[in-house]
Amino acid sequence: MLREKGFRTLWVAQFVSIFGDFLALFGVISLVTFRLHGTVIQVTYLTIAYMLPLAVIGPIAGVFVDRLNVKRLMIFSDLTRATLALLLAFVIDIRQMYAIFFAISVFSSFFGPAQTVTLRAIVPTDKLLGANALMSQAFYLVRIVSPAVAGALVAWLSEKVCFYLDAASFLFSAAMLSTLTISRVVQPLSGKNNFRKFLSDFTEGNRFIFTHSSLAMVFSAMMTAMFILACFSPLISIYVRDSLFAGSFLFGVISSMVGVGLIAGTQLVRRVAANHSSEHVVVAGLVGLGLAVALLGLFHNIAMAGAGTFGVGLAIALVIVPAQTLMQHDTPREMLGRVSSSFMAVISTAQVLGMLLSGYLARILGIANLFKTSAIAVLVISAAFYVIVRARAATAPVPSS
Repeated sequence: MLREKGFRTLWVAQFVSIFGDFLALFGVISLVTFRLHGTVIQVTYLTIAYMLPLAVIGPIAGVFVDRLNVKRLMIFSDLTRATLALLLAFVIDIRQMYAIFFAISVFSSFFGPAQTVTLRAIVPTDKLLGANALMSQAFYLVRIVSPAVAGALVAWLSEKVCFYLDAASFLFSAAMLSTLTISRVVQPLSGKNNFRKFLSDFTEGNRFIFTHSSLAMVFSAMMTAMFILACFSPLISIYVRDSLFAGSFLFGVISSMVGVGLIAGTQLVRRVAANHSSEHVVVAGLVGLGLAVALLGLFHNIAMAGAGTFGVGLAIALVIVPAQTLMQHDTPREMLGRVSSSFMAVISTAQVLGMLLSGYLARILGIANLFKTSAIAVLVISAAFYVIVRARAATAPVPSS
């Protein structure tokens, strides 16, 4: 895939931009935690301030993406986010950080579906799975590498360097995207009854999702997977401390195993999907997620913790990559922005709910029991989806010879 010039340009632009985002996020959390002496709730609210617009504005943004020039939209979004990232270097109050993160997320709500439309326009249909796997790998690789780099930058040069580099990464992304050639015909919202057209487009996109049985299923599977990951992520440090009786070093190792599993999963998914439908791969990913979380709840030792977190990452990749590919493949091009933005909204909503509920559920059930309960719930959902997929396959018409 990286031999394809257009895809290589998009991949490099995303890799650099995401790396800058992780640097900025680490810098903000470090600033709030160690310099402003913020609380856990304040740090959590920072993440929610970023996730909330993706969940709420995303589906609305998708309507405009389907009617606008996606190349210009992505460049404008990058340039605006570069300016906002620079402002982080001058904030003195955590409420200003909330506002900036919220604003960055608003423009990211437009950039995400525009990038999906671009990917579908420049990549042949038969190569979408490999393209999505590589795009995911860029994200997961950055997730593993960036904490160490950001930690060194903060320790040596202060948090402001992270914000400057994030702004530079957006400018680099805009410059790379300006070289793309995207062939796409759009019908802009113009003339009378624009609001009525907007509502019609919005309704049409959501109706397509929920009347397309395969997409509705993978939407539900993605929401389940991301909810479990969001519940799991804030609690892993407490799990390492209270269940494994270990410290920060092991916490770093165990956390990084999620990223390693995600990368392994994006490699595995291409081989599995060669012989199985996307729906079957998604169900297999959910089963793997349930088993991996069960390991964490049932066994309290380092080996099983490492295997469990690795399994969580691998299983989520088996859900996300084929789900994205199925969405891009089956969605008509003229409504891909709306449908992909709804995908993004589903992921963000699940993550916000998971972060908000994880602490509350852990207090009631205990972390180990929460992991066990989550594993049972995911396995039950997986069984239900498997029955649906089998029933659909049994009633599908047999093609004539």
